[in-house]
Amino acid sequence: MPNPLLSRVAPESMDDRVREAYEHSHSLQKRKNGDATFFEIGANAPEVLNWYFENFYGKLFYGGRVDTRTKELLRYRLSMTHGCAFCNKGNIEDARKAGVTETQLANIMDKDHTAFSEKDRAVMELASEMSLPNMNGQLTPKLYASLCNHFDDGEIFELGLVAGILTGAAKFLFVFDLVERETNCPITPLPTK
Repeated sequence: MPNPLLSRVAPESMDDRVREAYEHSHSLQKRKNGDATFFEIGANAPEVLNWYFENFYGKLFYGGRVDTRTKELLRYRLSMTHGCAFCNKGNIEDARKAGVTETQLANIMDKDHTAFSEKDRAVMELASEMSLPNMNGQLTPKLYASLCNHFDDGEIFELGLVAGILTGAAKFLFVFDLVERETNCPITPLPTK
């Protein structure tokens, strides 16, 4: 279980919108043996959480130029790569709702699986390039050409920015100890002195 240094806010003291998000997340996490520490800590700055959900998720992730299913595939591939247990528990549900199949979810780390289209494979490769463990990630001419078969430059830019924000958010969640980690999480804190 996460053990953050920042203080937790009790649900009854949360801003109404944050409490609603907390209750939704807590319900899901509880069913999957997780927790909602992220919201308990984030409630210290409700305007920041509201910005994140209204602007990043509301306007870009669930809005924007690129279809939601593609962004859910990208997000789930990233969260599985990053080993964010909290993220994976919610992201798999959202990916299902967006139309990612059970076979695709089960094989998310195998972009060559026959369940994936060429479009999916290009997006999954972009996720690999943008992930935390890949310090040499790059939009190569080959990857760019693969993406161009399915997206225009504005959509590719959007996918890259979404992946960058999600990857940066994952780093933040791990550094601030706000989420449960899986064994493959690339962020492992050093012992404190």
